[in-house]
Amino acid sequence: MKIGVLKEPEKSEKRVSISPKIAKLLVDNGFEVIVEDEAGSSSKFTNSDYKEVGATVEMRGAVYKECDVLVKINPFDEDGLKLIDKKHILICQLFHKSHPEIVKKIADKGATIFSMDALPRISRAQDMDVLSSQSNLAGYKAVIKGAYEMTKIFPLMMTAAGTITPSRVLIYGVGVAGLQAIATAKRLGAIVEATDIRLETKEQAESLGAKFITVEGNDDDSEKGYAKAASPEYAKKQKEAVDQSLFKADLVITTAMVPGRKSPVLITEDQVKQMKNGSVIIDLAAAQGGNCELSKFNKPVIKNGVKIFGTTIAPESVSTNASDLYAKNMFNFIMFLTENNAFKYDLEDEITDETLIVKDGVIRKT
Repeated sequence: MKIGVLKEPEKSEKRVSISPKIAKLLVDNGFEVIVEDEAGSSSKFTNSDYKEVGATVEMRGAVYKECDVLVKINPFDEDGLKLIDKKHILICQLFHKSHPEIVKKIADKGATIFSMDALPRISRAQDMDVLSSQSNLAGYKAVIKGAYEMTKIFPLMMTAAGTITPSRVLIYGVGVAGLQAIATAKRLGAIVEATDIRLETKEQAESLGAKFITVEGNDDDSEKGYAKAASPEYAKKQKEAVDQSLFKADLVITTAMVPGRKSPVLITEDQVKQMKNGSVIIDLAAAQGGNCELSKFNKPVIKNGVKIFGTTIAPESVSTNASDLYAKNMFNFIMFLTENNAFKYDLEDEITDETLIVKDGVIRKT
């Protein structure tokens, strides 16, 4: 079986779906790996790195023509869709609920596609879970970005000239990104508070040293491991409970996303007006609309002295590490789906059933 590793558009994506280390694992397991020219350059992996482990480097057209399986990170763009045919098995983060038009075009081609972002949150799938591996890095990077943009330091510092009080950090969403953000901010010496619609996350947040802001009257747990959209009543109670901490915070990190839907607005323009002058918001949900009403994706916004940075859960700024982790997730996924170098379609298995969006041109999930 020939696996093709496609290059992502450099303007929007710095990662690559298969690193040289994982390409070697695939080759050692009997797969032939063909990498698009310079596919790993933005992650600091050269063509020679891939060739040294037994992979072949080809131009884009040859990869599509020669390979049975095509892997990448983000949904296929228009140019890529034109080169797909019915022989292809595609694997990427499709986000199929948000891209029905891409799903239809893939189906029209008669191709098959698995979506990495649709993996169920179960223990058997943990080593394939790209959302978790990438979110972990994003949570860390959000704190580092916030520290750079703040005009204060995080820790308590006692000097001959006086005492510097620790900064206050507030984190919305105690998923993988939120937990890593808590841990990183605490290590840097900040006072950390956190809130989440899922009360099951309270113990996790507190175990890392954060004060959990509890909202009364909420008994919602997660849905298949993912956060659910909050009811209007809960959203109002959460706003009231969190406002006191929000208005004192030096750094706010938001991570709340609901699969297939627009990100919930957790911080309104009116709330931003009441925040401290010089405070910073890092909105990791900006790609899906943002948790802050004023967020602009990849465009800094300053409002009443508050700096707002709308970014994504995909940590392109640490693309070498991110690519290594994504590639290992991809390797585990491919090994799970194949037997004797051929795909097996066990639709009775939850992992296969949830991730197989289109099979041989038939749309299975909408």
